[in-house]
Amino acid sequence: MRWNRFRLKTTTEAEDLVSSMLMDLGIQGVEIEDNVPLTQADREQMFVDILPETKPDDGVAYLSFYLSEEETTESLLEQVRTELLEMASYVDVGAGTIEESQTEDLDWVNNWKQYFHQFCIDDILIIPSWEDVKPEDDGKLVIHIDPGTAFGTGMHETTQLCIRQIRKYVTGQSRILDVGCGSGILGMLALKFGAAYAVGTDLDPCAIEATHENMEVNGIRGEQYEVLIGNLITDPKIREQVGFGKYDLVVANILADVLVELTPVIVEQMKDGGIYITSGIIDTKEQTVVEAVEKAGLKVLEVTCQGEWVSVTAQK
Repeated sequence: MRWNRFRLKTTTEAEDLVSSMLMDLGIQGVEIEDNVPLTQADREQMFVDILPETKPDDGVAYLSFYLSEEETTESLLEQVRTELLEMASYVDVGAGTIEESQTEDLDWVNNWKQYFHQFCIDDILIIPSWEDVKPEDDGKLVIHIDPGTAFGTGMHETTQLCIRQIRKYVTGQSRILDVGCGSGILGMLALKFGAAYAVGTDLDPCAIEATHENMEVNGIRGEQYEVLIGNLITDPKIREQVGFGKYDLVVANILADVLVELTPVIVEQMKDGGIYITSGIIDTKEQTVVEAVEKAGLKVLEVTCQGEWVSVTAQK
């Protein structure tokens, strides 16, 4: 199916009001483009510590929406223009022009699959469910990962740092907690390395769904790996649900600034002698995390690096 794309030029001051107006007219899924700087809260919700440079905020915003070819557009567009004229009496709506183009109906969630193929981390083969194990990879430890919209295929340096540290410290009695589990790859690999039990937490419902799907593909049962949604830093209920003094290993592949807030909280979930593996740390923030770990009463055991990324491993 082909879709009509409409790109409305307005101002950053009016973008929220215009978005609301479009939704009131029955238009769903408005896409917003602007150069407004990200807030600290926005940054903490992202999976990168180095953000791309953007142009200075010029006050201009573009709102795009899509209508199928079967939908009547002229009357709807006339309603949009009428609403913009009325809105202009109390807010600067800018140019208010609407550009029209066409686009194909694409499966955005699944199209990324053409770019994700099997690869190895040491003797571990990470393979999507739509590919087969090659004869030369027989004997490797195999894990199937279909991340979908959740973070964590194993390709990123931060994930690989965590995998190697988990493998180094895991035992057959280990109970592991993965904070920010994403696709569930770290908890599942810990189990494949011999861990007794895993718990994963995440803020994103997509991560919970992706983890459950990956568990099924890998034959991991619910009694082996429990997945919970919630924020351990701010929510006492999820901390209680996760449990106190229970974990031999805690892994957190998050951003450095979040690790600073998480570390004094997560200590309560660890057993005495438990290992704390952190990653997601750009090298310029290594000392920030080391100081947070030591301030929480943990002993730094080692700092490992891959590229410009750092993992700090400590012990309670």
